[in-house]
Amino acid sequence: MTAPSVRLIAPAKIADARAGVRHVFVRDLVLDALIGVYDHERTRTQRVRINLDLAVLEGDAPLNDDLANVLCYEDLSNAVRALVAQGHINLVETLCAQITDLCLSYQRVRSARVRVEKLDVFADAASVGVEIERFNPEI
Repeated sequence: MTAPSVRLIAPAKIADARAGVRHVFVRDLVLDALIGVYDHERTRTQRVRINLDLAVLEGDAPLNDDLANVLCYEDLSNAVRALVAQGHINLVETLCAQITDLCLSYQRVRSARVRVEKLDVFADAASVGVEIERFNPEI
């Protein structure tokens, strides 16, 4: 009897020297958001944790130790903060998609993996949420 074939899936590689891709990330950004479909979620903020993983093309120009030559994670974080502060949203999935679109709007961002978690939904769970990954078809 032969053993069944097992197909291993390699983890996604975001940073890739051969392709000139740099991995830019923001970890565990915790914000207060008006999010949820229930009435009590429309008037009281909830803590959400946001994680961003971006594949950014490095380009041919040297860095020259110049912030203008890289994706600034401070600008990115501030844009996410502003997006979350815009007002109530029903679904975590919608917020996650909006943040992903925001990330992909930055020049040279090849792909974005975004995770949004609500932190205080269930007493017996650290978080609930969604993670999506999208690729920029233009790059």
